Formats: sequence, structure tokens, C-alpha cells
Amino acid sequence: MTLPEPIRPTRRHVLDLDDFTRHEIETLLDTAVGMKEILSREIAQVPTLRGVSVVNMFYEDSTRTRISFELAAKALSANVVNFAARGSSVEKGESLLDTMRTLQALGADILVLRHSYAGTAHLLAQHFRGAIINAGDGSHAHPTQALLDLFTLRDKLGTLERRHIVIVGDILHSRVARSNLWGLTAMGAHVTLCAPPTLLGNEQFWLDTWPDLRIVYSLDAALQDADAVIVLRLQRERQEAGLLPSLREYAQFFALSQARLQAALTGMLVLHPGPLNEGVEIAPDVAVSAQSVIEEQVTNGVAVRMALLYHLALHLRQKGA
Repeated sequence: MTLPEPIRPTRRHVLDLDDFTRHEIETLLDTAVGMKEILSREIAQVPTLRGVSVVNMFYEDSTRTRISFELAAKALSANVVNFAARGSSVEKGESLLDTMRTLQALGADILVLRHSYAGTAHLLAQHFRGAIINAGDGSHAHPTQALLDLFTLRDKLGTLERRHIVIVGDILHSRVARSNLWGLTAMGAHVTLCAPPTLLGNEQFWLDTWPDLRIVYSLDAALQDADAVIVLRLQRERQEAGLLPSLREYAQFFALSQARLQAALTGMLVLHPGPLNEGVEIAPDVAVSAQSVIEEQVTNGVAVRMALLYHLALHLRQKGA
């Protein structure tokens, strides 16, 4: 298997996609194609990252992302350690930086960080000698989720250039939406945001940051010519915070139902970052429909994260040389 040349030689961290070029994203996606081929083999493992230590630092609960990174690192033969804040010295008052320094002293090369506070990955990147991958920080960014979404869309659509992608749901609090906006626009896609005004926030902020963006408040209108829709998980806390009258009303106007799916463009793809609140933001029959690629997203996440680990480890080795 021939892999592409490494992404930008100076890139040591992946904190978001806001500073990624289209070429870098395409290189990562092309690499993920090769990684997916490895995963299809009878023995789905190669020695590419033998001797590299990857630590998954998860300060938030996670299933898909944490296990995906673990499987990705192991498929490349890296040494993998899973760190959880619960049961560690964090409960005794150890700071994030102190924990990072401890892991660095123990020989960690790559830290995969998920944290409930925005900016934590950027903080560690200023002090860690190895590589930092942001696995989700507050409502700020989730670059690897966006990359696996891009990979899945490109695999199904052939190209993202001039494709119409709708993102619907709790835009205001979604790190997935923000990272996808950077990635999709870099790849030439046309993006529409659809949400209740209370779950969108300042409309001008979105338009100032992404000038070609379209914002609509009717899901039926947004889906008319969409090639794909990314449905965001609605956290029940939004109703408790007074941002929604009720979950039933939200589902009536913004849930992706079978009726809306049938009225949309034939073949429109359905994506969701998970976990799903079936019956709230998406109907159960839509989640398992022929147009749904939700399970494929999960599968593709391993290959995409393999590609990312490969490129960052390659940079670290070249730097060490």
C-alpha cells in the first residue's frame, strides 16, 4: 500500500479544521482510503506506528470516539493507554497541565484529548512536546468527527465540490457543526444551517465567519435540493434551559421524519454523529433507512483516525531525525 506524502510538514497538532487547506484534507481522506483497506484484511494490523505511544485523555464520557481512536492506534501497532479522569489523580486536584506533564514524562508521543471546556486542546498544544489531537472540546470543535463525515460524504457522492449539505439541529452548542463548516466549505460544498432561532444564536456571527453560508428556519425548505443532511443530537438540557417549548414541538418542526425524507431529493444521504435521540431529532425508521450512512460513519471513523495518527507520527519521526 502506497500512502500519500505527509500533510503540512509544520503541522504537529490537530485542534480544529479552521487552518486546514483543501489539499491537507484531501491528503488525509486519500490516506484513509488506504487505511480502510487495511481494516478489511484478515489480519487488520500493520507495524507502521510500532514504538509510538498514544494516550487517550478523556475527561468526558465517550463510546464511539474513544474506542475508535483505540482501535485506530492498535491497528497501526502503536502502544495505547486509555486515561480517564475518574479514578485518577485528577480527583485529588491534579490540573490538566500537571497530568499532561506526567504523561509526557512517561513517554507519551500523541495525546488525544476530550474535555468539556473549550480551548483545552489549544492549552496543551502550547506545552506538550509531542502531538495533540482534539477529540472534542466543549462546544468549540470536533475535527476528527468532521473528517470522518467528509470521508463518508466523498465516498458516497464522489466529490464535495458544489454539493449541498444541510446541518440541522442544535447549531449553537455543536462542536460538530463548527468543525464541519470549516471542512465542508474548504472542500467546496454549499452549506445550509437549519435550527430554531434559540438554537442558532447570533445569525450574523455565522454569516460573518462563513460568508457563503445559507440559513433557513424551515427544514422542509432546506432539504428540497440537499445531497446530504447532517442531523445533530439534541440534548434534553436545552428544553430545561428554556431554549425550547417542548421536545414534541422540536420534533414536529425539525426532526428528520420519514415523510421529510421521502419529500427530499432522491438519494439524499442521512448522517448523524451519535448518540441518537430517536423520536426527537430523527425518526427510528430514518436512522436505519437505505439512505442512512450512520453506521458507515462509525466504521469510517477508525480509518480516518488511523490516517491522522499516521501523519502526525510521521511528522514526529521526521522531527526527531
